[in-house]
Amino acid sequence: MGQKLGFIGCGKMAQAMIKGVLSSGTISAEQIMVSAKTEQTLKTVNHHFSIKTTMSNKEVACSSDLLFLAIKPELHREVIQEIKDDIKEDVVIITIAAGITLQWLEMEFDQQIKAVRSMPNTPSFVGEGMSALSVNSRVSNEEQDNVLAIFRSFGHAEIIQEELMDSIPAVSGSSPAYVFMFIEALADGGVKNGIPREQAYKFAAQAVLGAAKMVLETGLHPGELKDQVCTPGGATIEAVSALEVHGFRAAVLKAMEQCTERIKTLKA
Repeated sequence: MGQKLGFIGCGKMAQAMIKGVLSSGTISAEQIMVSAKTEQTLKTVNHHFSIKTTMSNKEVACSSDLLFLAIKPELHREVIQEIKDDIKEDVVIITIAAGITLQWLEMEFDQQIKAVRSMPNTPSFVGEGMSALSVNSRVSNEEQDNVLAIFRSFGHAEIIQEELMDSIPAVSGSSPAYVFMFIEALADGGVKNGIPREQAYKFAAQAVLGAAKMVLETGLHPGELKDQVCTPGGATIEAVSALEVHGFRAAVLKAMEQCTERIKTLKA
């Protein structure tokens, strides 16, 4: 793929994506340019990835075929006003921010643009990302495939209807945080029972990884896989019963509900 990628903003999510892209070999370091507000961020990024860096958003905008707006929702209007007269004619604009709609992007650029709304997640850093994407009508099938190839270079990606995008953070964008908390809690339980801390993290993390892989690869319902572990009168069903008594599912559902409600307020 000979296209040039530009990132305006280079925080943790953008860095995860860049690492994933470079690790996959889909894009070379020479094809990527990033801008950021601070020289320290650019120094860190250049040290880790050896890519082109600049303090100028306009420089990134005028050189990119795929332009990622990797900034907070509230910064979009300011940045778009800065770069909208410098973008290439056929550039594909990709936002990774929650709450930024395709219609809003088109309105702010005040011209016919090719726009993609996306929601990746931080496991992209290790090649196991899960991204949801919606595209506007000006993005061709070939361009859509190119964008998907970028996102799939650091994990998995699916095209979904835009009206579902506000629900994506709760189930995949933000959910790694819930899982990290779960792994930490499992490890704490192991430590409480005498397992050394580092081994407890390894046992817990690998169990979560293996369980997720079973869901994806067996095609079995998660409830059925859970039932396979719960032998009658055994220890696992006792643990599952305790989770139910203490509202495990309800807590997860409530967290997702509040996450989604917050997303709906994150407009530029």
